[in-house]
Amino acid sequence: MANVIIRPEWQLPDRLVTPENDYKNRRGFLRDIGLTGVGLASAGLMAATSKDNAKFYPAKRNQLFNPNLRKPYLMTKEEWATGYNNFYEFTTRKELVRHPFYMDKFKVEPWKMKIDGLVKKPWVGNAQDLIGEMGKAGALEDRVYRFRCVEAWSMIVPWTGFTLRKLIEKVEPKPEARFVKFTTFFDPANAPGFGMYPNYNWPYTEGLRLSEALNPLAIVATGIYGKPLPKQNGAPIRIVVPWKYGYKSIKSIVRIEFTDKQPKTLWEQAAPDEYPFESNVNPNLPHPRWSQKQERLIGTGDQVPTLIYNGYGKQVAALYK
Repeated sequence: MANVIIRPEWQLPDRLVTPENDYKNRRGFLRDIGLTGVGLASAGLMAATSKDNAKFYPAKRNQLFNPNLRKPYLMTKEEWATGYNNFYEFTTRKELVRHPFYMDKFKVEPWKMKIDGLVKKPWVGNAQDLIGEMGKAGALEDRVYRFRCVEAWSMIVPWTGFTLRKLIEKVEPKPEARFVKFTTFFDPANAPGFGMYPNYNWPYTEGLRLSEALNPLAIVATGIYGKPLPKQNGAPIRIVVPWKYGYKSIKSIVRIEFTDKQPKTLWEQAAPDEYPFESNVNPNLPHPRWSQKQERLIGTGDQVPTLIYNGYGKQVAALYK
């Protein structure tokens, strides 16, 4: 009898993925990169760059995490996903955030970040060193995820990255750690949004329960469409949590802190009735100012039903029983 392969209903066949241009191999990794788990990872060494790490893109696609693209769901075109997104540190105009006026002054190399708090092996270093370490270890992979904004628009995007769990295991949280807090950059001189919107509690912060962060769906994203992240999409490193609203997927991270207390997040502090800490996609729980039952597909404008947990209920619903 022939073997019968039963695929998950959320798996996407490769034929539906937006075609990408051929990728050229760039110069390889020039040195061994090692995370010691303590101190400055790049001490005494030249920091890696995105050019050094270009060899890891495009990464191999992990088919187990692709959503079911039922009509009218289609893969979002690259120019739409990289040309329409929120990045309030620069502007509230989604279609303008990639403009050179905003992005040319934004320098993402080198990018110092740290992982600390209630961990046994804190880490401080350059984000590109971390990306190179994960690439060299074969941890980088490509996953196609739904992306649902609380503003009721959505995309379907191929991300490159590694599981947040791998990073958590590397720093070894202490038993009392229950939450993970993420913080983005603060650079008023080169990002005009800080001055334009002074009432926000900058810098941008987000958080997850440790149990959520350990879920296999949560990833540290380093690329998109088989390429390193563009600045407007959160270069050099961001989080993607596909069952939550997009504002939980913090961009351009400079600090990851493990704590025993639930962190206060930027949007939760600004409007707790609209942007609570949990922030799971739920079509049955309306935003105070609009329904969440439908979503608009970026690019096509089609209106489609919103799925509970953004379609990932089988993978995450048990977290909330």
